Amino acid sequence: MSSAAEQEAVDTAASDTTGAAPRGGPDMDSVRERVQARVLRAAAHPGPPVWPGSAHPLGARFHTGPGGVEGTNFALWAQGAEAVELCLFDALGTETRAALTELTHEIWHGFVPGVRPGQRYGFRVHGRWDPWTGARYNPAKLLLDPYARAVDGDFSLPPEVYGHVRDWPQQYIADTVRDDRDSAPFVPKGVVVHDDDDWADDVRPKTPWSDSVIYELHVRGFTMRHPGVPPELRGTYAGLAHPAAVEHLTGLGVTAVELLPVHQFAHEDHLLRRGLRNYWGYNSVGYFAPHAGYSASGTAGQQVGEFKRMVKALHAAGIEVILDVVYNHTAEAGELGPTLSLRGIDNRGYYRLQSDPRRYADYTGCGNTLHAGRPHVLRLITDSLRYWVTEMGVDGFRFDLAAALARSMHDVDMLSPFLAVIAQDPVLRRVKLIAEPWDVGSGGYQVGAFPPLWTEWNDRYRDAVRDFWRGALPDVRDLGYRLSGSSDLYAWGGRRPYASVNFVTAHDGFTLRDLVSYERKHNEENGEANRDGTNDNRSWNGGAEGETDDPRIAALRRRQLRNLLTTLLLSTGVPMLVAGDEFGRTQGGNNNAYCQDNETGWVDWSLLSDPAWSGLFALARRLVALRRAHPVLRRRAFFSGRPQGADGLRDLAWFTPAGAEMTERDWYAPAAAVGMYLSGRDIPGRDERGRQVTDESFLALLHAGDRPVEWVLPGPPWAGEYELVLDTSREEQEAAPGTRYRGGTPVTVPARSVLLLRVAG
Repeated sequence: MSSAAEQEAVDTAASDTTGAAPRGGPDMDSVRERVQARVLRAAAHPGPPVWPGSAHPLGARFHTGPGGVEGTNFALWAQGAEAVELCLFDALGTETRAALTELTHEIWHGFVPGVRPGQRYGFRVHGRWDPWTGARYNPAKLLLDPYARAVDGDFSLPPEVYGHVRDWPQQYIADTVRDDRDSAPFVPKGVVVHDDDDWADDVRPKTPWSDSVIYELHVRGFTMRHPGVPPELRGTYAGLAHPAAVEHLTGLGVTAVELLPVHQFAHEDHLLRRGLRNYWGYNSVGYFAPHAGYSASGTAGQQVGEFKRMVKALHAAGIEVILDVVYNHTAEAGELGPTLSLRGIDNRGYYRLQSDPRRYADYTGCGNTLHAGRPHVLRLITDSLRYWVTEMGVDGFRFDLAAALARSMHDVDMLSPFLAVIAQDPVLRRVKLIAEPWDVGSGGYQVGAFPPLWTEWNDRYRDAVRDFWRGALPDVRDLGYRLSGSSDLYAWGGRRPYASVNFVTAHDGFTLRDLVSYERKHNEENGEANRDGTNDNRSWNGGAEGETDDPRIAALRRRQLRNLLTTLLLSTGVPMLVAGDEFGRTQGGNNNAYCQDNETGWVDWSLLSDPAWSGLFALARRLVALRRAHPVLRRRAFFSGRPQGADGLRDLAWFTPAGAEMTERDWYAPAAAVGMYLSGRDIPGRDERGRQVTDESFLALLHAGDRPVEWVLPGPPWAGEYELVLDTSREEQEAAPGTRYRGGTPVTVPARSVLLLRVAG
């Protein structure tokens, strides 16, 4: 069909089914006056009195209004709207509408006397239906307040929730045909929440970046199978705050939890059709509301208090709370997605649209991209971030697909409005900021490019460490950079080694145990014919795919796990562990368990009492404690690699198994082994009392080859004698310390192992 014929068909369909106004309609002021009059006449139930109220702050705020009258002020930014109705719902779901007739700088607002915390509400926004120009207003759809602080209900996504006729026979124009069925019975509502913040007894840990050890976890998955958490609290904020859950975190020694998304999110239609749910939560729809599904105390606002109590409990244990946040896209997806909030409020104002404004620019792979370069979208994001810091107590954020937020017009721009606002904001510039430094658009890979204040997920660290231990690195050049803080990526603009968040695994991909057990993904349970998830796993199964009874392969896999954990926690930078990796959690080879809200995705705590895996947990604890005790393992400045004194001793030196310092030729030669000497004598910086920081010195020998190697230990001035700290070839690490070796003499390094030696004396 030609574009002209397609346009004619759509115009005919729209006029037959919706009565939409033609493009280039009448004067907007007259339209607004006419629509407001129609809204006032057509309300299903007589509305409550609405006083003018205030345009600030946005959202619903309960307070004492004029004359000492209690009520709630509602304010909604909707630039292109012709009218806005506030919709209030009682316990039976009966809807009462009231027009917000005050308009200040594109913000519709009003104060409603008598509306108290616990009140459920939403908005209906009137305007032109003209998808060809990006306008998708549809007052038949109840819209969630973008600033709602609590959400009651869940999204089930029946046809009524779509702004267009989802099942229109001609699918190529379905998104242009307006659906006039009421969505209110099928969508969640916002909840008015009381501002009762009291953080007087809360003490933020304020752990320095260099001292941080991050532990990525899922609120629900971490607690669902925990035997020490009461059944009624499992899967909830209260469950994570329970002493049994906190005890594991403190026992391991981590300093921060990084929570997979806890903003209110929705489940995708394709998952619901297959009987699955979005488990990870990277499908946000409410940037101020803690996800109601993780609340044990109720969803009429109680989830807010429960979340705050969780934060306080973790703070009391010395653990910071970092949120994984998804401001790059929303659950409304592309033009065929549901109308839940922003699309119906002002589609053109909130989203990036293509040159054909009927279509969405998609830098996220999720159907849409928020236009973070626009002031009102930037305000939504920064208001949300400040809210979670100042009123919910969190300590930092990990930004999903952060490169999408840093785009100006089309290209990623490190001087973009988003990054500029964060840099100057007095609240946000003081919290922990972690970028996932890529998106799926052209030029979206930006590892090493984010400005000071930011740290980054370093996937080049992940890839190099995985490749080294599976024997796939052609040489050790890249590994050397990754072990020592990735100075090739971050030694600019005043950035520090802790700009690199080092990880071997994350929620997305294989677990640590699966990384050494599977060479191929096994995602059949996701219902996508194993097409989803990456094929670039950089894994090695040791000789058999999946679980095996072969004791030789099982022992090799446990050794590889010890190697990977040891490498991670000895590397300069900020290590990130994933919940359950420290005791052998498996997802059965599923490397994309985003929809597995079941035992596949949940942490299996029974492994802690399994002798095959309890030793791994003991090693993880020991490594975290070792890192905490030794500043040479968590440096605040990059190594210089230059002699620091007359004896020629360097702060960082690299050795071959022959005991000689590596030359340029050695870095380019094929190798499966590298020795790293860390001098504790030459640590830049001072402690809190101004004293020079000094520490013991260490030699780490990493050998990924399949045969033992004789390694000549560096002699003076490096060391006269070494003491063995750990040997990953051993199942039981407690027996390892105490062995001593003279410098200049050979030591046998077992195949596929790490030896960590302390310089004695």
